[in-house]
Amino acid sequence: MSDKPAIVLVHGFWGGAAHWAKVIVDLNRRGYDNIHAVENPLTSLADDAARTQQMVKQIDGPVLLVGHSYGGAVITEAGNLPNVVGLVYIAAFAPDAGESPGQLTEEMPPAAFSAVVPDSDGYLWIQADKFGESFAQDLSDDEALVMAVTQKAPLASTFGDTVTDPAWKHKPVWYQVSTQDRMINPDNERRMAARMNPRKTIELDASHASLASQWGAVADLIDIAAAGD
Repeated sequence: MSDKPAIVLVHGFWGGAAHWAKVIVDLNRRGYDNIHAVENPLTSLADDAARTQQMVKQIDGPVLLVGHSYGGAVITEAGNLPNVVGLVYIAAFAPDAGESPGQLTEEMPPAAFSAVVPDSDGYLWIQADKFGESFAQDLSDDEALVMAVTQKAPLASTFGDTVTDPAWKHKPVWYQVSTQDRMINPDNERRMAARMNPRKTIELDASHASLASQWGAVADLIDIAAAGD
């Protein structure tokens, strides 16, 4: 085993653990041999935080939590475990106590908000024919198609679930802003990042899917965070 911390990757709405595929390969090539990617149910913030904590508790030693999109809310809620040494937000929500992703979205609506539609069972979907232009406009048509077809819809109620004790108030933070994000307003990302007083903030000319379109730069930030810089 290396002396690097374990990395636990947390996906967001309309994605799954496989959204981290390119980041996983890159980190492994950099010598990270203890990488995990949570598959969250997206049924409530409490459920998703509990699932993430279950994975963290199985790991012996320090853990760096990395959240994309709604996964940022999950690591904010789940990240107060003693072996969590830092939080990395990738174009992600970072709610304060009593805030929800839905509230933050309504305060600063993103460009593609209208592409999200509910179904009759209470789940939210990105319309398949608008997925590429909304979530992943800097990926190939083929990659965006696969993401659209395999998207994991959250229960709509999850959008309104609020954070209790934000881990970012207790742990070091790093943040990546996607300047071409159409799912979370880039200015909202900047606002959330600034109030956390991160050790480092980077801006990428990327869509919401920066973890797939600019995986190298995302892995660079995780590398920096893993070193505690």
